[in-house]
Amino acid sequence: MRIARFSIDGNVAFGAVEGDSPDSLVLDIIKGIPYTDFELSGTKVPLKKVRLLPPVLPNKVVAIGRNYAEHAAEMGNEVPDVPVAFFKPTTSVIGAGDSIEYPSFSEELHHEAELAVVIGRMCREVPRERVKDVIFGYTCANDVTARDVQRRESQWARAKGFDTSCPLGPWVETDVDPGDLAIQATVNGEQRQLGRTSDMVRSVVDLVVHITEAMTLLPGDVILTGTPAGVGPLHVGDEVAVTIEGIGTLTNKVIKRG
Repeated sequence: MRIARFSIDGNVAFGAVEGDSPDSLVLDIIKGIPYTDFELSGTKVPLKKVRLLPPVLPNKVVAIGRNYAEHAAEMGNEVPDVPVAFFKPTTSVIGAGDSIEYPSFSEELHHEAELAVVIGRMCREVPRERVKDVIFGYTCANDVTARDVQRRESQWARAKGFDTSCPLGPWVETDVDPGDLAIQATVNGEQRQLGRTSDMVRSVVDLVVHITEAMTLLPGDVILTGTPAGVGPLHVGDEVAVTIEGIGTLTNKVIKRG
């Protein structure tokens, strides 16, 4: 099931996305929130009449670096012995169709297409055999990075945590196997990144186990699982799209920070 978060007439709600053709998609509004057992209201609205919002409002976004060997190599790094984790703040999160604001303190902005894991229940120290039980679903993400800032600063808080640097969407797919999905990024229609989630050094299960050894994850929290090779520059006016097989396409435009 595809679960979207949206606004219409000033109201915010969740809905189940129905249909296959982009022009005929509708939302069946969900009663309440989708992390627990929920009911569909039967009230349906065309997707084109609503504004899609970030599919979740995470308490935290835990991102993993260098989780694809070819990407680590293109950046001149070795694959780390343990996952490299960092945070992106909630203020970095935007949704499908929202604008990525080019930060004034950078001259080298890059796209990074990623599979995002959405947590569905509070969890800590999750054993491997229970990981599937704590996952709500998966969505597309773009770990937008100020690459020049990342190189010159010893940690990545500003380079990867600035406002609008974490597009998520367009919705959460609750019924997909993340083990071997095609993932790509295009800029102005030109393919930049193309990989498969099976190329991840550490799987979704590995990452959930590793992260929850240290911290409690809450419903709506997001894990970014790393990016395949092919990261590259973004410029003001560019349209960047992240597409993941079985999930959908997340599209955002780059604008000058006002």
